[in-house]
Amino acid sequence: MTTGRFVTFEGIDGAGKSTHVDWYVERLRARGLEVVQTREPGGSELAETLRELLLRRKMGMQAELLLMFAARSDHLERLIRPALAAGRWVVCDRFTDSTWAYQGSGRGAPAERIAWLEEWVHDGLQPDRSYLFDLAPELAAQRRASVRTPDRFECEEVAFFERVRRGYLDRAQANPARFVVLEGERAVPELRVILEEDIAELWKT
Repeated sequence: MTTGRFVTFEGIDGAGKSTHVDWYVERLRARGLEVVQTREPGGSELAETLRELLLRRKMGMQAELLLMFAARSDHLERLIRPALAAGRWVVCDRFTDSTWAYQGSGRGAPAERIAWLEEWVHDGLQPDRSYLFDLAPELAAQRRASVRTPDRFECEEVAFFERVRRGYLDRAQANPARFVVLEGERAVPELRVILEEDIAELWKT
């Protein structure tokens, strides 16, 4: 049985990551792999319910952090762990690096509390690969404004997204073997060449 892989796509809202998720999943399936495509917050029935609260309802930093991990716990239990155990690849639009960036760097949640929750909920599981789409917040804001009605996070000021971006880059620097940092300003075909090459590397490991 093929060993499952856990792949995540990260970046501030509007950086371009979601543009590539569907394509990436199709490229994996073209190699004959069984792939589960999912997202956070969300991915399970309970987590999708919590997603609506997180994106639409005002709340404090602590409630936001705890709801993120509550959704993640159910997501891991009901979808991600079973899929990986069955040898499937899991491709997730956001995971815990988003919590470090948004709730940690963006909202100011204490790092020791995020780390404790991560250790408890993950129980040792980490992505095999995380793609970080990096883009200046001003450019990301222009992209968001042109495509959709903003949710609660997307309504934040540029200064918030500057902190989030810095948080992501700090995570990538601390975990260089797991992260591939992609310049969000580059043309889609150029980025997909890089992703295709990295799929081949993951396939070999």
